Amino acid sequence: MAKDIGPKCRYCRREGTKLFLKGVRCFTDKCSFERRPYPPGQHGQSRVKMSDYSIRLREKQKVKHMYGISERQFRKYFSMAAKKVGKTGEALLQHLERRIDNVVFRMGLAKSRVDARQLVLHRHIQVNGKCVNIPSYQVKLNDIVAVRSRSLGDKRIGEAMEFSKNTEPIGWLEINREKKEAVIKTLPDRASIQYPIREQLIVEFYSR
Repeated sequence: MAKDIGPKCRYCRREGTKLFLKGVRCFTDKCSFERRPYPPGQHGQSRVKMSDYSIRLREKQKVKHMYGISERQFRKYFSMAAKKVGKTGEALLQHLERRIDNVVFRMGLAKSRVDARQLVLHRHIQVNGKCVNIPSYQVKLNDIVAVRSRSLGDKRIGEAMEFSKNTEPIGWLEINREKKEAVIKTLPDRASIQYPIREQLIVEFYSR
């Protein structure tokens, strides 16, 4: 996918909510959204009534930026979700949550999904004992995700785990912080995804 090298904080301001794309910075007074909680640009502080299309577009863009994927990838996940039995929106979120870079982030091994993607690309992460360097890799039930032995002492991973030690446990992951590994004990369901996402709007956007 094309690499996004622009300022990440503009996404939070555009979507009107924190997407936690900059790790620790998002929890400090340096957070751009806290300092300027209005859309970027010359007319950012103007009051503009959003159309139904705009509301659905912004929700799609919010989730896409939250997980750090391209439009092509996002549409692919939606197509896969639409073929499944059940609610398409929940199936879409399950595909996004099962990405290996998201799992690494959820385990607390990285301060952001961007950092988690870098760990995967640099072959610091193993699945069932084999190195995986594809961020979009989909974990399966009973998979074991762990830091490879040579990377257990990595300073970045240690700092991230210290930063995330007080976060709430993830229901579908059985995390062993000492071994820096996790088992996929169940597939993620909607109740375990505690993000302000209105997935039905995304379904309506692609179904228009």
